Amino acid sequence: MNFFARQDLARRRSRRLVVLFVLAVLAIVLAVDFLFLLFFGGMGTASDPGATAGGMVLATLLTLGIIGAGSLYRLASLRQGGAAVAMQLGGTPVPEDTHDFHYRRLRNVVEEVAIASGVPVPQIFVLEHEAGINAFAAGYAPSDAAIAVTRGALDKLNRDELQGVIAHEFSHVLNGDMRLNIRLMGVLFGILVLAVVGRKILLYGRGGRSKDGMPLLVAALVLMVVGYIGLFFGRLIKAGVSRQREYLADASAVQFTRQTTGLSGALKKIAGLPAGSKLESGDTEEISHMLFGDGIGFSSMFATHPPLVERIQALEPSFKPAMVADLVARWQMHPPSGLDEDLALGLAAESPALPRDQAELVIAPPAVVAQVGTPRSDDYVRAGALVDALPEVLRQAAHEREEAVPLLLGLLMAEAGPMREAQQFELAARHDERLARQSLDYADRLQELPRILHLPLAAMAMPALRKRPRPELEKFMDSCFALSHADGRISLFEYCLGRLLRVQVRDALDPARAWVPGHRQLSRCAPQAITLLAVLAQAGHADTASAMRAYLAGLQRVFPRLDAPYRPPADPQRAMDEVWPVLDEVDLIGKELLLEGLVAAISHDGRMSVSEAELLRVVCASLHCPLPPMLEQAR
Repeated sequence: MNFFARQDLARRRSRRLVVLFVLAVLAIVLAVDFLFLLFFGGMGTASDPGATAGGMVLATLLTLGIIGAGSLYRLASLRQGGAAVAMQLGGTPVPEDTHDFHYRRLRNVVEEVAIASGVPVPQIFVLEHEAGINAFAAGYAPSDAAIAVTRGALDKLNRDELQGVIAHEFSHVLNGDMRLNIRLMGVLFGILVLAVVGRKILLYGRGGRSKDGMPLLVAALVLMVVGYIGLFFGRLIKAGVSRQREYLADASAVQFTRQTTGLSGALKKIAGLPAGSKLESGDTEEISHMLFGDGIGFSSMFATHPPLVERIQALEPSFKPAMVADLVARWQMHPPSGLDEDLALGLAAESPALPRDQAELVIAPPAVVAQVGTPRSDDYVRAGALVDALPEVLRQAAHEREEAVPLLLGLLMAEAGPMREAQQFELAARHDERLARQSLDYADRLQELPRILHLPLAAMAMPALRKRPRPELEKFMDSCFALSHADGRISLFEYCLGRLLRVQVRDALDPARAWVPGHRQLSRCAPQAITLLAVLAQAGHADTASAMRAYLAGLQRVFPRLDAPYRPPADPQRAMDEVWPVLDEVDLIGKELLLEGLVAAISHDGRMSVSEAELLRVVCASLHCPLPPMLEQAR
């Protein structure tokens, strides 16, 4: 199952959630009507059928109003995305420049997994007061995602195990599960709020024992009973939506790390340690479906996760349930320490050499498309090498709040000459001379930086960038647009990178409106797809004949029966500005086919340079189809 199939599965689950929610609301309304008829029909109003019917209609409308208002309120409170969920549970942000060894190890692992996945580095939190081993990913899109792990996970897991847990959570980020999870929190709150309202009425209305106050107290009792009916259905919905996808996330994590010992080791420690994966927070019920491990301990009927032993056996078939007792006995005597295990296992790996910009890759379009949103163990190792290859001054700048903006703007500046002077003028007009000079200084430092390091550097800088005030981020987006549209000719890579940065910041500013898979058919977007193919073909070839062959190779993949001559636009940037919004709304099947065409156009002779591969990565990321740092080569 590739990225596009998993995204489609997440969309079907969203539709299933809507159906289950409607059925649950219908059951609650029927329960309210039945209890109304039972109580008030027996209190003398049954002789007036009209009054009883009117009361039932009023009770139905009141129930629907409370559920709807509760759901809308909770969804509104979650508009800020993943960070809001982590903060609700008492999460402590992990600073970008932290010197705490546990925090540094966690940040290194998350950064490497994000770079290997081709998405921005998420916000990172630690639940300091939770001794159990657990983690979750929350947010609407990768640009506003947050990863949270417990203190127990930091202390007890070694680096391989921590990597397995983070890879598991990143599969939820890439597969579209996060958006479903956060919507599930919102809609289920509306069901559960009935019990809260009933409890408050009973609490503050206990003094009203008169006959006039009895209907209010009865209504409160009805709301409490119905609220717990809602809790029953809410747990059933979470179990139905969540359980099977944990197996898929485990399988994705193993595919990513290419070893089962890390993930299975984390699960064994959950099984063998007293704290397990339990959370002490009072909000655990609400986020139970988002967690790596069972945070509450539901019965099998309501379990949001498969049984722990079955998850271990799926990774290690030889594991027997009786072995859990051996783990318990061993760790009672000697509790595990993740850092001590790192030293004993020697988990620091040697970084592989990076390819030069003009190094050629022999690739096949279907193999490249299969890599979208599907990082593998080689990508993780290579991501570590990319981070190590970054100059220390640039790595530190990416982690500093004050330096992230000029660093990223420096990435978008052209080579020295009239073009750069025009860009510097644009920056000075929008910010000030100081920031313009800082950006120019970073542009000089970035001049010799290999192209393969540009996207990882941008991904690392996103957490620090998100901390800037909203007006500054809006000004940053405006500056990105100005730099990529300044007078002169900027490279297609820098133009696309500028567009990508704007999209990621926009999604982070308004997470609730972040991108979701579209519904347009590719055949209805043929003019825009043809324009993109023509621009990529023109950018990658010096002569018209070669560009035409590249264009036709891509066209044959996407529209084999369409006769569309090669006519590159006179103003590629303006043409691309019109193309992006349309193509980003293409449905998943069409987008998969479009990416095959783009790969075929860039590699029409079966080869692709590293610079061309990085251009393809930026284009795909702009279409919300993240590719890992190195493309799969044909064998």
